[in-house]
Amino acid sequence: MDGFDQLPDALILQIFNSVSDIKTLIRCRAVSRRFNSLAPQTDSLQLRVDRVISSDSGCCGGADDDDYASSSDSLLLVFFKSIIKSLHELVSPSPLPALRQSQSNSPCRILRGFDRVRDLEIELPSGDLRLEKGAVVKWRAEFGRSLRSCAILGFRAIRYSAPPQLPVAGAEPGDELGEAADFARGLKSRVVWTISALIAASARHYLLKEVVREQRELERLVLRDRDGEGTVVMDKAGMAELRAASAAAAHVSQEEEEDEDEDEGEGSRNRTRVPSVRMRMRHAPRLELNDGVWAEGATLVVVRPSLGARDGDESSGTQLGRAGGRDDVAEELSEDAELATAAFGEGLYGEAVQALLKGRSYILEMNSF
Repeated sequence: MDGFDQLPDALILQIFNSVSDIKTLIRCRAVSRRFNSLAPQTDSLQLRVDRVISSDSGCCGGADDDDYASSSDSLLLVFFKSIIKSLHELVSPSPLPALRQSQSNSPCRILRGFDRVRDLEIELPSGDLRLEKGAVVKWRAEFGRSLRSCAILGFRAIRYSAPPQLPVAGAEPGDELGEAADFARGLKSRVVWTISALIAASARHYLLKEVVREQRELERLVLRDRDGEGTVVMDKAGMAELRAASAAAAHVSQEEEEDEDEDEGEGSRNRTRVPSVRMRMRHAPRLELNDGVWAEGATLVVVRPSLGARDGDESSGTQLGRAGGRDDVAEELSEDAELATAAFGEGLYGEAVQALLKGRSYILEMNSF
C-alpha cells in the first residue's frame, strides 16, 4: 500500500483538478484501477491541440488558415470605392488545401472519456490571422448560439523608441475635417483586421459546437491559441442556448436541416455565420505607453450584433457614421469599456485600451456573412 491508497477520493480529485492537463490525466488512468475510475470525474480540464482538426474527421469542425492580404492605406473617398470588393474577397476567399485529418486527435474524441467536465480550456497550436509585417491584432469573442460580442485591438507596429514625428492630420483639437481624414487613412486595413478576426472567431466557435453538445455539464468553455492572438469564450447560458438550438434543429427534416445549416453559415468554410453587426471603432495614429513603448496605428473595435438583424440576409457591406445621437450612447460606451477591459486586462494592451477609450469613436454597420 502506498501513500495514495490512504488518501480519500475527494482529495485525489482535487489533485487531478489541479493537474488539469488532459493528456497527463489520461496517463494517470493507466496507473491503477482507482485512478482509472477517478480521473474521468475531473471537472477542470485543459486540452492542448497539436493541430486543428477539420469537420470531416467525423466529430468536430476546425478553423481554416485564411490568408488575407491587406491593401495600402487609402483616404475616405478611395475607401468607399474599394471596400465592397475587399469584403467580397474576405467572405469568399479562394479555397486552400485541406487540413490533415486525424480523428484520434479531435477534441470531441479525447473528451469522451470525461463526463463531469465543468470548466474546459482548449489551446490551439497557433493563431489564424495573416497580417502585414509588424502588425499585431488581438481579439476576444463571446458566443452563445452565435456571436454575442467581440473586442478587437490592433496596432500597425509596436516600437520601443520614439517614431519619427510626422505631421498628423487632425492633430489640432476641434479640427473635425482633419480628424476624419486621419481616421480614413488606413481605414481599409482596419476593416480587414476586424473582418478577419470575426471570421477566425466564427470558425473557432464552429469547432466547439460538438464539444458543447456532448459535454452537458460544462459551465465555462474557453478556446485560445498558443500565440495569444484570439480567444473564444462561452458561459453556461451561452452553451444552454446553443444546445437548445441544436435540439430544435433535430426535429426538422433532413432537407430543412440542410437549409438551416446553410443559413447559419455552416457550409461557409466550416464556420458559424456572423450576424449583422454594429461596430464602434476608435483609432489613434500613435500612442505613447509606459516604459518608452510606442504603438502606431492603434485601433480598438467593439462589435455587437445589430438590433433586429435578419438571419437570412445574405448581402454584405458596410456603413460608416459618427457615434452619437442615441439616448443610450452613454450606456453603450460604458459597456464598451467593460468588454475591452475584460478582454485585454492590464499591461501594455490594457494601457492602450484605456487611452483609446478616451478618444472619439465611429460607428460601422455590416450585414451578416
